[in-house]
Amino acid sequence: MEVAPLLLAGVVGFTHAFEADHLVAVSSIVTRRNSPLLAIKDGIYWGLGHTSTILLVGTVILLGRIAFEESDFRYFEAGVGVMLVALGVYRFFKLYKTPQITLHTHPHPTPKDFKLAYGVGLVHGFAGSGALLLTVLAATKSTVTGLIYLVIFGVGSIVGMMLAAGVFSLPFSEKILNNKTISMALTVLSSLLCIGLGSMVVYENLFQ
Repeated sequence: MEVAPLLLAGVVGFTHAFEADHLVAVSSIVTRRNSPLLAIKDGIYWGLGHTSTILLVGTVILLGRIAFEESDFRYFEAGVGVMLVALGVYRFFKLYKTPQITLHTHPHPTPKDFKLAYGVGLVHGFAGSGALLLTVLAATKSTVTGLIYLVIFGVGSIVGMMLAAGVFSLPFSEKILNNKTISMALTVLSSLLCIGLGSMVVYENLFQ
């Protein structure tokens, strides 16, 4: 078993977490948080969801040696676009429904579950599996090596998204969230980025 491709898998997985659609999604998710620790856990669950899908699709394709083209995954990519738009709209809805925070008050309690982050990771995994699996099929000669590659890739993506989520959560610390103008501006900005990028992804994959 060659070690270099497996080490590269971790690096590729780490950098994969920093793709634009991933960062926009996680930036919107962590607007719910006032704790970097909770945001980092969001990153972990996003990575776990992403890895779950990659391993599921990868196992089916590697075991069956199914032939496919990267373009076959364009509908999954479009699905990510729809998800990003829905995520942006959801954040706008939550912003509208949440009582406005005033200065010198405690922030509204943030949710403690991580279902949203895991679900977003699952969808991203479907979209990103096409190009990755083509690379794995070309670079590995055995199914076992291919699956190990995918696991290491998944670990790298989890670490990368942990870092990204932690960094994005910093503007949403308790001190900043007590300033309702800054809090609202950051939430609106992340929501607009979700809707804008999501619309572009849908257009590029379905109408071009």
